[in-house]
Amino acid sequence: MIVMRRRTPPPPPPLPQRDGVDPVRVRLPPGDAWATVRDHLVARLAADAEVIDGMLETGQIVDAAGHPVPRDMAYAPGMSVWFHRELPDEERVPFPIDVIYRDEHLVVADKPHFLATTPRGSHVAETALARLRRQLDIPALGAAHRLDRLTAGLVMFTVRPEERGAYQSLFRDRRVAKEYEAVARYDPTLPLPHTVRSRIVKERGVLAAQEVDGEPNAVSRVELLEHRGERARYRLTPGTGQTHQLRVHMSALGVPILGDPLYPVVTAPVAPGDFRRPLQLLARVLEFTDPVTGHEHRFVSPRVLRAWSSYEEWAAG
Repeated sequence: MIVMRRRTPPPPPPLPQRDGVDPVRVRLPPGDAWATVRDHLVARLAADAEVIDGMLETGQIVDAAGHPVPRDMAYAPGMSVWFHRELPDEERVPFPIDVIYRDEHLVVADKPHFLATTPRGSHVAETALARLRRQLDIPALGAAHRLDRLTAGLVMFTVRPEERGAYQSLFRDRRVAKEYEAVARYDPTLPLPHTVRSRIVKERGVLAAQEVDGEPNAVSRVELLEHRGERARYRLTPGTGQTHQLRVHMSALGVPILGDPLYPVVTAPVAPGDFRRPLQLLARVLEFTDPVTGHEHRFVSPRVLRAWSSYEEWAAG
């Protein structure tokens, strides 16, 4: 009989959140290569030694009890230290994030284009998670899944940390019915509905994913909802969850989603603060059985894609 070991949860952070962002935790690995905690942090973190020394001298790096770590503290494998990262100078995304459902377990929000779901890289405080923590005053709020920064629509968050795994498993085990909507060129010769099956590979550090030969790992159903002149509105139903899957498949069909900066061709990055011509992709529907309450949920975004409702306005930016 195989015994499954439960992963030990990390200890609670001794520092409060800042702007809805958790402090960084660094766990000291096994070994004796470093004489002090300071030596390890200098070797491990992407910061100059002077920066680390300054944080230690001002008490910004603390231990599990919240006590400042002295500069000469001996290295202790397994020990954890915490600190707040220096927040990047972020351009504010000038669109609201709307809460469409909230109970004691869940928050379902309608995320605008250009807003990342969770802190990562240069997007930290200007993310859906950090904004909602501040907006709703729920410091323990966590993301059950992620939506691309350029994609708008429904994202689910959990209120109680101990329940987060149950909701995350819905997405991992594909027990959530998801529907997306996209606006793209209308091709009267394209036979729809059509199910696209291919193998998609996304290499770390490479912006665009690629379709390659091999056993399919990405399945998407594409349906035509309506067309108006040279544009059409499509319903996209993913059967799998590969990175950029819907964008790759629409491009492969010859009808790339309007506003896509990666498919079929990677374009030059836009300047910070340029929120014109957002990607015309929307996470429209989330439907699932609540793993905690047993309730049947179906959430629908009321958002309208601008290239469909007002193409000239969208194209002009």
